[in-house]
Amino acid sequence: MTERPNQRSRHATADFAGMNGLSRKRQELIRPVLENPRPYVLLSVRELGQRLKVDPATALRVILKMGFESYREFQRHLHELSVSQATSLDTMQTSKAKGPSLSAHVREAIDLDVRNLQRLRNALDSDRIASLARRIHRARRVIILGGDLASNLVGYLHYHLILLALPAVAATSSGEAMHLTRSAGKDDLVLAVSFRRGLRQTVEGLRQARTNGAYCVGIADTLVSPVARFSHECLIASVETPAFGASYAAPMSLLNGILAACGHYNRRGSMALLKKAAEEQRTGFRWYPG
Repeated sequence: MTERPNQRSRHATADFAGMNGLSRKRQELIRPVLENPRPYVLLSVRELGQRLKVDPATALRVILKMGFESYREFQRHLHELSVSQATSLDTMQTSKAKGPSLSAHVREAIDLDVRNLQRLRNALDSDRIASLARRIHRARRVIILGGDLASNLVGYLHYHLILLALPAVAATSSGEAMHLTRSAGKDDLVLAVSFRRGLRQTVEGLRQARTNGAYCVGIADTLVSPVARFSHECLIASVETPAFGASYAAPMSLLNGILAACGHYNRRGSMALLKKAAEEQRTGFRWYPG
């Protein structure tokens, strides 16, 4: 799924801009809901009013004043917030597999990976991925930002881009992110990978690169992510899992789609490079002799 700022639903940023349109009293009324959305996601407007100790009409007026078109849109926003704020403990507690059977938990985790992949497949705009591949080939430099667990995705994408002789550089530490994005300009493309709340070093590097004029692309799991907020366009891939941590099945599939487009964009050039790589892969010293 690809989103640009002008395509993004207004509720993606309503908790930031919309709060400013409320009186101080009403800001304090709604703040606990936005700061801890998980218990409120499934509540009706009547139940929300009861929880906030106001009548339902008042609760709804506050929500509409924030810029939401309906209570249902507000509920979708709360769901996105709960996704972005999920911790490893939260994801572990979502498991629906009951009893001591480890096999049941294995099946549940893999079934959710399959659903994440299916959602990615159903929402994917392949034309946007093709456009991104063109931008990657034309960029003076491709800066890939990501840290913590996402550094594995950064390394995977970086390795394959340099196999195609593309000018990719990886930044997985805060120092690397700051130094590389400080020099980023309008001829550079910055690709930032971070999920849930967004890693500070990745988001700050992305924001600095955009300020300097670089074209910025995000990969995140929700549109309320700060990665989406500071990107020109954002690719969405779920990392939902009933286990602890995050599942990278869908993000890895998304990267494979990007790499397929990059490889076939200049197929003749790619094939020439890969013929050279094939020689090394067959006879190079790195490989254990058969």
